[in-house]
Amino acid sequence: MKTVLIRKPGEAEVTETEMPAAKEGEALLRILYGGICGSDLGTYRGTFAYAGYPRVPGHEFSAQIVEIGENDRGLEKGMIVTCNPYFNCTQCYSCQRGLVNCCESNETMGAQRDGAFSEYITMPVERIYDGKGLNPKQLALIEPFCISYHGVMRADIKKGDKVLVIGAGTIGVLAAVAAKAKGGEVYIADIAEEKLRYAYETFGLAGMFKNENPDILQEKIQQITGNQHGFDVCIEAVGLPSTFQNCIDAAAFGGRVVLIGVGKQNLDFNFTMIQKKELHILGSRNALKQDFLDLIDLVKTGEVDLEKIVMNQGSQDKEKKSEYELAEAAEAFEEFSKYGANKLKVVIHFADPQ
Repeated sequence: MKTVLIRKPGEAEVTETEMPAAKEGEALLRILYGGICGSDLGTYRGTFAYAGYPRVPGHEFSAQIVEIGENDRGLEKGMIVTCNPYFNCTQCYSCQRGLVNCCESNETMGAQRDGAFSEYITMPVERIYDGKGLNPKQLALIEPFCISYHGVMRADIKKGDKVLVIGAGTIGVLAAVAAKAKGGEVYIADIAEEKLRYAYETFGLAGMFKNENPDILQEKIQQITGNQHGFDVCIEAVGLPSTFQNCIDAAAFGGRVVLIGVGKQNLDFNFTMIQKKELHILGSRNALKQDFLDLIDLVKTGEVDLEKIVMNQGSQDKEKKSEYELAEAAEAFEEFSKYGANKLKVVIHFADPQ
């Protein structure tokens, strides 16, 4: 079968690998769509904190069940599904307390273990979720929505809260969508103007601004929240020291800061601002089974059109192209890395359902 492999930073290819065989308690899946996550792009660029090489990327995907044994989950051959890609150890203190998303030895597909970007994979049956009729492209986008949704749930957003999301990549935009669904008045900031405007107009956010320097940030804080009171909730979805500092600066006294972004760099800052503002600073990692189930149901209602997260669908302009075939996977990574400011979510089409 064909498999996408990142051999080292800057080097991706489609190679031949052996077909997997399902063990007891596993199902054999045929991959339909896969989304390139920011972490996959970071692995390609050599900037992702958890990357190892060589690595098969991919943990955002939809699939069709090819082989499955008897199970108590209603899963059958031919069903279109998505999966939970975070493998927890079951033994650590976090797992024992039910905090499986932040397992001390977590292995996420495409990061600490090989991912889903192959024509076929095997998955434990308990990690497979019925897509309930959603099309394969939508289902491949459920996992990144879960990452954003989990962070928003951590923020405990109340109706009318002023929310600032820093980062207009997939996770940031979906965090803005989730925050709006919770009743927040949501603003989004980034340096990529095209993605900013697309997010603002497509998802009906309260406002947007280009986050070019601290002076602009302070100006927008005063303009939006009045007298520099600050935002009730700030969500960091980039993974840079500067954007985390932006969130500290933009948060109101008693505000909540949620860190979803992942990076490698350190930040030297005046930590007394945490005490002075009595900030609630929360990390958000991965997602839980219930997040997947909730969002499959939410998207099924039609309230959120996840496919809109893929900009410029059908475009063949390499600076804007957002959908690729499996044979074009190396090109997908190269062009996403070069032209990321013009691409929100890049997906790879592996196969159609049979």
